[in-house]
Amino acid sequence: MEIEKEKILLAEIKSNPDMFGILYDEYYHTVFSYIFRRLGEYESARDVASETFLKAYLKIRSFEWRGISLIFWLLRIASNEINLFFRNIKYVPQSFQYRISNQGLNISDNVVEQQDKERISNEFDQHEAFMKIQLQLKQLHVKYQEVIALRYFEQKSIKEIATILNKKEGTVKSLLSRGIEKLKKLL
Repeated sequence: MEIEKEKILLAEIKSNPDMFGILYDEYYHTVFSYIFRRLGEYESARDVASETFLKAYLKIRSFEWRGISLIFWLLRIASNEINLFFRNIKYVPQSFQYRISNQGLNISDNVVEQQDKERISNEFDQHEAFMKIQLQLKQLHVKYQEVIALRYFEQKSIKEIATILNKKEGTVKSLLSRGIEKLKKLL
C-alpha cells in the first residue's frame, strides 16, 4: 500500500474503527509470516499475530503519522509480542482472550484458517535448510534473532530494521554482523 493511501486510511480508521479491517487484510500475511518464521510454530504464531493486531487496533487512535509505513509499526508491535512470548513460555494472549470472553468477539474463519495453516505448513516443510538454520537461530540471543529474521527472512533494509526496532542503524549493523558470526559458529 502506498504511503499516501496509508495516511488517508489512518485518518479514516481514527474516525471509523471498522476501517481497521482494511489494514488487517493488507498486512496480516506479512506480520504473520514474520512471527511464524521467528517462532517456528503455527499455533503460537497465530496467537502472537492476533495479539499484535489487537494491540494495534486498541492503540491506532493514538498513533502519530510520521510519514513511515504502518507495516513498520505493526512489525515493532510483533517484535515486542515475540519477545514477550520468549520471556513467558506459557504465553497467553490475555487482552485477546479478555475481548473474546467479555465481548463475544469471534473473528475466526475456519476454512481460511485451515487453508492458511496448510499453505504455511507446506511452505515451512519445503525448506529443510531453513529448519536447520531456524533451530540454530533459536539458540542465539533474541536481539540477534530479531535483526537476522528481519534482514534475511523479511528482506528489510538496515534503515527499515532500525525503524522497526527503534535502534540506530550502526547498532543494527553491529547486531547483524555479530549475530551472523555466532550463527556461523553454530552451523
